[in-house]
Amino acid sequence: MTDTRKLALVTGGAGFIGSHLCARLVKDGYRVISLDNYFTGSRDNHVEGVEYRDGHTKDIDKHVSESPDIIYHLGEYSRVAKSIEEPALVWNLNMEGTFAVLEFWRTRGGKLVYAGSSTKMATPRPEGTAGRDLSPYTWSKASNTELVHNYGHWYDLPYSIAYFYNVYGPRERAGEYGTVIEIFRQKFLKGEPLEVRLPGTQERIYTHVNDTVEGLVLVGEKGARDEYSIAAKESYPILGVAELFGGEIVMLPARSTSRPSAAIDTDTKKIAALGWEQSHSLEQYIEEVKHEMQK
Repeated sequence: MTDTRKLALVTGGAGFIGSHLCARLVKDGYRVISLDNYFTGSRDNHVEGVEYRDGHTKDIDKHVSESPDIIYHLGEYSRVAKSIEEPALVWNLNMEGTFAVLEFWRTRGGKLVYAGSSTKMATPRPEGTAGRDLSPYTWSKASNTELVHNYGHWYDLPYSIAYFYNVYGPRERAGEYGTVIEIFRQKFLKGEPLEVRLPGTQERIYTHVNDTVEGLVLVGEKGARDEYSIAAKESYPILGVAELFGGEIVMLPARSTSRPSAAIDTDTKKIAALGWEQSHSLEQYIEEVKHEMQK
């Protein structure tokens, strides 16, 4: 019997955001294929109804013979400071891998939704370093955004670019490739001090994974050849986030990759025009963490 469902390919589908997206797409009636090399993804994140294929995005042609209706490209290296230590790995995952995904898109067709990084829109550092030039990661993401735009126009292909803003929520990772909210959450639950990089005034926007996925689905269904910021309306200094959790705070030396403020461009009018609304807040999430601890 022929499967008449629309086919969605999610690179990085076993990762934090990717697994939530896969679950939503299955719920919405898609046939879903995940391509993940499990560098930061986990088999614990597997979702019932998804076809999982273990492989590098640079080998996408070898692992995916189908022609998807939509490709969500989330499967890239995604840490700012850590990327300074391993530029070759960033190049391998983000440049070689993404080029192969774009070639796959060019030859197979369908719509591409690329997960961009809002770091390129950050306020320049005091010495003048732009957000896109902070690290191999930020440069690769900004460069790939430009390449996606060009492929779309060179080959007349449908695409949209979605920008993430410090996504948090269930299945978030800690550790060296982890994100700050989960690192804080785990330390808080263990009664360990929360470590904050000086000066502590660095502003960030934090967006819940469910809100992020809702935005991704809307961009996939309705988005034009444009860029969409999926961003919560609130921003917080990193020291303020630690204080929301409570407990002991330890200040650490600043990093050369630290951004002084949240991204300059957080205009959510475009994503709102597609029907997106923020439904979660960081303060609510942290209160839920505290409540769980008290049980």
